Amino acid sequence: MSDVLKELVSILTLDRLEENVFRGQSQNLGWGRVFGGQVVGQALSAAEQTVPEGRSAHSLHGYFLRPGDADHPIVYTVDPIRDGRTFTTRRVVAVQDDTTIFNLSASFQKSEGGLEHQDAACPQDVTPPDELWSEQELGKRYLDRLPPKVLAKVPQSMRDRFVAERPLEVRPVAPIDPMRPDKRPPIGRVWFRANGPLPDVPSLHQHLLAYASDFHLLGTCLHPHGLTWFNPELQVASLDHAMWFHRSFRLDDWLLYDIHSPSTGGARGLATGRFFTRDGALVASTVQEGLLRLR
Repeated sequence: MSDVLKELVSILTLDRLEENVFRGQSQNLGWGRVFGGQVVGQALSAAEQTVPEGRSAHSLHGYFLRPGDADHPIVYTVDPIRDGRTFTTRRVVAVQDDTTIFNLSASFQKSEGGLEHQDAACPQDVTPPDELWSEQELGKRYLDRLPPKVLAKVPQSMRDRFVAERPLEVRPVAPIDPMRPDKRPPIGRVWFRANGPLPDVPSLHQHLLAYASDFHLLGTCLHPHGLTWFNPELQVASLDHAMWFHRSFRLDDWLLYDIHSPSTGGARGLATGRFFTRDGALVASTVQEGLLRLR
């Protein structure tokens, strides 16, 4: 396990301050703000640590209320709303510097058998991850292609983001040049895998997938418009996030994130996502709406 992955696992574990109160630190990805997926993963971790043994998360719904500061800790307070015979419900409020920045509702279930089908098909003819560049490798190539005068205008924090080691390997199937984006259909496909082996703790894999699920959703909304996050006239922020866990999985094996944006309008964009294993099993689904404002 790489050092940066160990750091993320530690951050998602949280410090327990009281029975239902936890504190989390942040991993600065070079944005200054806290990455939304980190807050989702930490809130889910806080909720799960108050749940009776033998119950795992099957769904979560969260709202991003304010941006968080990556240099300050976040306190997560868990409200144990209900413990039923099969299902457990928790509500989590994330506070930083006496200001609420995120809230989450999550539901957990005892393992049960029952009816099962999968109508969603994994996309065919997708380039396997072993034949693709990682985002880290792509970032270095983009920077190397910039003329020196242009490169000098790129902030050092942004250059560091392009080439920094990451806790998750991220390999886009059809990468977009962030400096010269083209217009394309609102579809994004990305392979994800932890940057090293993980312990056999199913809840940890869920927390990490919740973290990963915030990547690339709103970026896919921008594809038809030929825009990326680097456009200075564009304001992008996650507004809400929902996720459902369908089947067991491991995040130290490759998962394909299949993303589609059905609509943008009213300065907002909607994206849906599905995580598939390499053999085609659907393990999780996501939906997110975000702010897409041209200033």
